[in-house]
Amino acid sequence: MEMTDRIEKLLEEKYTSDEAFSDCFTVDIELSPSKKLCVFIDSDSGFTFEKCQKISRYLEHILDENGWLGEKYVLEVSSPGIGRPLKFPRQYASNAGRLLSVTVTDQEQPITGKVLSADDKQVILVNTVVEKVEKKKTEVLVETVIPYDKIVKAVIKLDF
Repeated sequence: MEMTDRIEKLLEEKYTSDEAFSDCFTVDIELSPSKKLCVFIDSDSGFTFEKCQKISRYLEHILDENGWLGEKYVLEVSSPGIGRPLKFPRQYASNAGRLLSVTVTDQEQPITGKVLSADDKQVILVNTVVEKVEKKKTEVLVETVIPYDKIVKAVIKLDF
């Protein structure tokens, strides 16, 4: 079993056995050749510093006890952050109201809009478009429905 798979399994056990982490989920695990282990975790109720610290200590204890990465390694546990692509439907829902840039399979240019809603099949973005009607400009809200299976990459953007 690969190291990232072992870590994933440990985290799943933690999420199911500890009520404080029941709404947490692993977004990604990266292990570099230089023994830098980066674990990205999210939570439906928000991944707090306290949760991050507890998960980090939990993993560090097991890594040290089993010697899986030797004596010298770097462990980073954090939330995915703004620049990391969204991977799961629950991440879209928790980012309602935020600006999202989505690259889809059948378009060259990304679609950008605020997350209006999301369910287990699709995300709905909304943005304001200026239309000209009889020499008068009006702002119109346009909703774009994007099924997850059409998404190549989706990243939260800062809205200035």
